[in-house]
Amino acid sequence: MVRIDRVVTRGGDGGETSLGDGARVGKDALRVEAFGTVDEANAMIGMVRRHVDADAVADAMLGRIQNDLFDVGADLCVPGEAGARLRLDTAPALRLEAEVELMNASLPPLTSFILPGGSAGAAQAHVARTVVRRAERRVVALSHVEAVNGELVRYLNRLSDHLFVLGRRFNANGAGDVVWVPGANRG
Repeated sequence: MVRIDRVVTRGGDGGETSLGDGARVGKDALRVEAFGTVDEANAMIGMVRRHVDADAVADAMLGRIQNDLFDVGADLCVPGEAGARLRLDTAPALRLEAEVELMNASLPPLTSFILPGGSAGAAQAHVARTVVRRAERRVVALSHVEAVNGELVRYLNRLSDHLFVLGRRFNANGAGDVVWVPGANRG
């Protein structure tokens, strides 16, 4: 169990922060950037949840995703063997795949790319999707210089797919999708 006795620690006032293993690193370190962007993605998922209306299934999926993202952040926060107990396994990504397949089964096939928009929920899901993609890029960049659990990239990749399909669900199951029309505004 996590216990937080103090929120204001002043430990980061000099531009450094502590990792989960106690190591001090700059706040601009790749690892901090990676788990910070995962945290941002989690906050964006919270914004998506404001638009689920009476869709209890979507809200439950998003609640699980928010917990997963804390797990992703914990995995990233503790490098090396010390964090073995916090490592994400395959189950969350497999769950996302199953949810994507289930949601996608009730949607019409895509005939064009989808523009971010439509309903407020769909637009917010697309914003969250782009933040998740940025988090994925940060984790990949970190993996080029430090050991990173490969399941993290897999999970974030599946999550962006999930948010894309969820956006379509929020657009009246695809009926309200805003589709790209190539060259529509050319003179």
